[in-house]
Amino acid sequence: MFVLPIACTLGEVLIANVPFSFVVVGKWFVLWSVGVRLLLAGLRQIIQPRYTVQVILSLKSEESLILVRELGFANFAIGLVGVGSAVFPSWRPAGALAGGVFYALAGANHVLQTHRGKLEGIAMMSDLWASAVLLASFAAMLNSHNVT
Repeated sequence: MFVLPIACTLGEVLIANVPFSFVVVGKWFVLWSVGVRLLLAGLRQIIQPRYTVQVILSLKSEESLILVRELGFANFAIGLVGVGSAVFPSWRPAGALAGGVFYALAGANHVLQTHRGKLEGIAMMSDLWASAVLLASFAAMLNSHNVT
């Protein structure tokens, strides 16, 4: 979520001599924060929804398992766009926008939870951070008309 996109951005800037820009930042955040993170989170929510329900959200209801599994389907689908952006660069703006909006709404939802646990607090902060980076990258991609 943080280390790999930053490391890849720095690698591209320092080793490949690519000028630093939010387009380059977005390239790597779409791959790692949208693609890999949401793909893996989606798989876990599909296969093991109880973890998200009980550990992350501190819910007790068995009825919420079906909703978390459905969230997993959405996370997996958005994650596919992010991972696919490594092969299809034209997908990057869509991945940045979808991921940025998703993380903004998820982060805002965590903010509204008055009885937030430690893990939900971490999720809130990482969601808001990812949203800010992805939406800034999306704006840069639109402005540059160059998705490399």
